[in-house]
Amino acid sequence: MSKKTLTGKVIGDKRDKTITVIVERKYQHPVFKKVVKTKKKYHAHDEKNNFKIGDIVTIEETRPISKQKRFKVLEVDKWYKYKQS
Repeated sequence: MSKKTLTGKVIGDKRDKTITVIVERKYQHPVFKKVVKTKKKYHAHDEKNNFKIGDIVTIEETRPISKQKRFKVLEVDKWYKYKQS
């Protein structure tokens, strides 16, 4: 079985070696035929604390790392333009 990969925006980086990523997806409602937008948060493992709020990253499903972390960061798709010091 292949591993799930998702792309989203980093919205939290305060914890050590962990980032919070929000993934947005659109789908058509089966009854109303209207496009619905949903968001879901994932906690991802960031070994070297490289990623900051605003970065667009790709995360991949992995073995459970902690109680909430089931994903790890694969790569950064786009760095946030204005880095915070």
